[in-house]
Amino acid sequence: MPVKIPNTLPARFILERENIFVMDEERASHQDIRALRVAILNLMPTKVITETQLLRLLSNSALQVDVTLIHTATHQAKHTSAEHLLKHYVTFDEIKREKFDGLIVTGAPVEQMPFEQVDYWKELTQIFDWAETHVESTFNICWGAQAALYHKYNIPKYDLPRKMFGVYEHRLLNPTSNLVRGFDDIFLAPHSRHTEIRAEDIFQTDELEVVSVSDEAGVYIVASKDGRHIFVTGHSEYDPLTLKAEYDRDVNKGLPIHIPKNYYPNDDPAQTPQVRWRGHANLLFSNWLNYYVYQVTPYDVNEIP
Repeated sequence: MPVKIPNTLPARFILERENIFVMDEERASHQDIRALRVAILNLMPTKVITETQLLRLLSNSALQVDVTLIHTATHQAKHTSAEHLLKHYVTFDEIKREKFDGLIVTGAPVEQMPFEQVDYWKELTQIFDWAETHVESTFNICWGAQAALYHKYNIPKYDLPRKMFGVYEHRLLNPTSNLVRGFDDIFLAPHSRHTEIRAEDIFQTDELEVVSVSDEAGVYIVASKDGRHIFVTGHSEYDPLTLKAEYDRDVNKGLPIHIPKNYYPNDDPAQTPQVRWRGHANLLFSNWLNYYVYQVTPYDVNEIP
């Protein structure tokens, strides 16, 4: 089934070229169906790229999804036009009285800063608190996952001696979790971060479970036992060339950066990267939408949670 997005959103044209079914608001209004309401709090500077990546994954399920894009009011985006934000995004104040079946909180390039020094930290914590009573299930990605774990459970992040950068093998600690239904015993996912959370801190919190880890990249998937909070430390949503773009950017800036691990054939940046995480990414998002949102959310969205 499709995602329902505005006709003018740039992601629409990209997804249609990929033969992904998107639906405009006029057609959706003629269907007698209650689409899932999913909000995306997009904290990434490259908002168009990130919204396209996430919409691609949300569309790959049997469920119809009505997407609302949110940006922070307390931070001025430097890489996205004011016109794009005004036309396609809303602020938290505009939707705080509404309820949603799901909420996705993206990563952000602020992980080396203390949480409290991020200029939109207060607004973000208000959104986390609001979601407790207005959202059925929240899916937090990379720094968004670290921020949510810190705010809700006081779990710290730790600096890494070197950027976790590449595509890593992962294994399941809880293969019976609905979140990982259909996963292979060993699967791949991209990471791009300077900090980490640690399993020993998660294990001390009774409300949480570690679902998946990597021997190299550490904790990958954490979930609250009631299913209302999902935390993913990597970037399964990444496009084939996202890591390449980050690598080329840092090389051009003269920043210290190593070749992303397990990404280029023979670790040769001159070759085309291999995509080996697409199947896992689609399963992860479709499982979340099905088992943690659709199967548990009330038909009347106003009854959430």
